[in-house]
Amino acid sequence: MATSETNPESGPVNPNVQHSGGTVYAMPYVASAHGSVGLGERPKKFNGKYFKRWQQKMLFYLTTLNLARFLQEDAPDLGENPDRQTVAAVDAWKHSDFLCKNYILNGLDNALYNVYSPMVNVKALWEFLERKYKMEDASSKKFVVIKFLDFKMVDSKTVISQVQEFQLILHDIHAEGMVLGESFQVAALIEKLPPTWKDFKNYLKHKRKEMKLEDLIMRLRIEEDNRQSEKKAGNYHQEAKANVVKQGVEVSRLAVEGESIQLIGLTSGCQGSLNYLHHISLEP
Repeated sequence: MATSETNPESGPVNPNVQHSGGTVYAMPYVASAHGSVGLGERPKKFNGKYFKRWQQKMLFYLTTLNLARFLQEDAPDLGENPDRQTVAAVDAWKHSDFLCKNYILNGLDNALYNVYSPMVNVKALWEFLERKYKMEDASSKKFVVIKFLDFKMVDSKTVISQVQEFQLILHDIHAEGMVLGESFQVAALIEKLPPTWKDFKNYLKHKRKEMKLEDLIMRLRIEEDNRQSEKKAGNYHQEAKANVVKQGVEVSRLAVEGESIQLIGLTSGCQGSLNYLHHISLEP
């Protein structure tokens, strides 16, 4: 059976309290119904973007260290004639505040660390970061929303490349904490198709069965591939037709001028007709 340690002067020793030279420091720990729990993963360094996401991760990390309460607490007052226990409690609070503050500072990019390291305590640091970057987050949200509303596809670029641009905007919207339902995303993407896709846009609008965004992108990819194949085939037929017309004009010119015409691949009937034209052109 486990026994607790004792101090000859003060009795049982709390394993989460460090005694040093008469000063008591409260050490961070995490308690649960099943005993202590492991520490959370330390957030990546904050570089000035996506503050809300970083803030939530840092708050969870500090909670696992049992330090989150110091984000809101003011330093305890010693009073006029503090006793030994009060002094020890204040020293313990200052030590925990120091730990909490430096966990946050170490979670900042080096440039930001230099700016905010002079803050006197963790509460002041946390509140200042919140005021500054939540306002910037609000401006960032407006920018992303405007970017989403203004986005329109054009015929000069491939549809799929523009779909990828659209997906990046959606990612930014979600990163700002704004949620768009998948049905809304599908309808918005259909509405933003370029002008030459008007018929296909109307076809998609009148489909009764709802599509997932992934299915819509696949349909757009297939449709664009078909359009490119048809365009290539059309160009080939136009070039072939232009060549036939050009050869016909050249034959007529030679016939009128009375030149001797020899064309490879002409049937005997065609050759006879050309000879006939040749004789006619030579008559006075």
